[in-house]
Amino acid sequence: MDQNWEAVIGLEVHCQLLTKSKIFSGAATAYGAEPNTQADGVTLGLPGVLPVLNADALRMAVKFGLAVDATVAERSVFARKHYFYPDLPKGYQISQYELPIVEHGHLDIELPAAEKGGEPVVKRIGITRAHMEEDAGKSLHEAFVGATGIDLNRAGTPLLEIVSEPDIRSAAEAVAYLKKLHQLVVYIGICDGNMQEGSFRCDANVSVRRRGAEKFGTRTETKNVNSFRYVEKAIEYEIERQIEVIEGGGRIVQETRLFDPGTGTTRAMRTKEDANDYRYFPDPDLLPVVVEPEDRERIRATLPELPEAKRTRFMSDYGLARYDATVLTGEFALADYYEAVVRLSAADPKLCANWVSGDLLGALNKLGKEIGESPVSADMMAGLIRRLADKTISGKIAKDVFEAMLAGEGDADRIIQAKGLVQITDDSAIVAAIEQVMAGNPKQLQEYRSGKDKLFGFFVGQTMKATQGKANPEALNRLLKEKLAP
Repeated sequence: MDQNWEAVIGLEVHCQLLTKSKIFSGAATAYGAEPNTQADGVTLGLPGVLPVLNADALRMAVKFGLAVDATVAERSVFARKHYFYPDLPKGYQISQYELPIVEHGHLDIELPAAEKGGEPVVKRIGITRAHMEEDAGKSLHEAFVGATGIDLNRAGTPLLEIVSEPDIRSAAEAVAYLKKLHQLVVYIGICDGNMQEGSFRCDANVSVRRRGAEKFGTRTETKNVNSFRYVEKAIEYEIERQIEVIEGGGRIVQETRLFDPGTGTTRAMRTKEDANDYRYFPDPDLLPVVVEPEDRERIRATLPELPEAKRTRFMSDYGLARYDATVLTGEFALADYYEAVVRLSAADPKLCANWVSGDLLGALNKLGKEIGESPVSADMMAGLIRRLADKTISGKIAKDVFEAMLAGEGDADRIIQAKGLVQITDDSAIVAAIEQVMAGNPKQLQEYRSGKDKLFGFFVGQTMKATQGKANPEALNRLLKEKLAP
């Protein structure tokens, strides 16, 4: 971005709450159901039906507010937000406007240090509000020729719309904030975070101003971006587009835009509405929501250990480097897996971290699996690490055992026994193999003893081959030095 300009960015994130039913009715929220099989009378807006607030949705909204150190309103109100669209049967959306459930929170994001190897830069992003609302349905264009179908399965699905302050100044900061928010809502169990299915999607509000100016520029809103990469590309494009328009003598129009992943560009969708256009007023069918202090504290007690606190504990309790602790606490399930491995193996936590964050995550990435789908359970991983720690197997053999575990051949002990992989630790057996190698390679022996030290690796390799890789590496190196000495 041109250094004469500064971007001002705020994100509105729609987070689908993990309830089994819709926010104001008992209709199901399962993804992928046949169109219009989860649309009841409330969803359709039939005359005479009345909405009833889903208590689980309320608890999840409060949980989020507490997790971001926000104010949870003792009294909040639902409002009707009016606009016409075919997938909105009632002609209005039930949302919150003047009195939302959550206000004035924050998230701290980490940005790369200016110097390589330095501590990350922490920046606080304010959260203006988070309010509950119902989702709209979905228009289906592809399946029809010259017509549009409407699927109302999503209509009424509970959402928490999380609105940031305009504290973000670059696409990179926006992605860091979005990833941190995504991690949090999944961690506390209020959203599955599935961006492909629309459970977590983002509207990006972008404006630019000359650096040093106090007044914000005119903003545009890019709607429903559903991947971190697309958010970054959409914001980068919109920043450059707006600068180019202004420098060319034009002006920015306040409008809603759509991002095209194929071209990496945004395009105008419609003129941006203001609050007055929606004719908000309190919904007469829904009572004000009251959260008593004791209710709030009861919900607070259900919060898990949050990612930053867990990372700090992993660094202090397990002696892990910041990077390793960050990786291992990136997902709640992964952190649980790692702690189970440490507990069950009773081995060095750093050794456990190397295997979980390195070998296991690398293998799962290749397989396209999440930690919850791992073919190697925490108990199996702990069993492998125990045999490595007690020197039953060497590090090289451990890699082979791990591959066999991944392939479903059983736990470490079964594989070690079945394949005869127990490490040779008896000095006399290793010496016998060394002497056999020396006798079979007199030329290399003479060259080594004449000062060609690099041949030491050759003798290590040959002896390992003679023992089928089972010789204890430490003992092998010690005994080879003794036997090869002139």
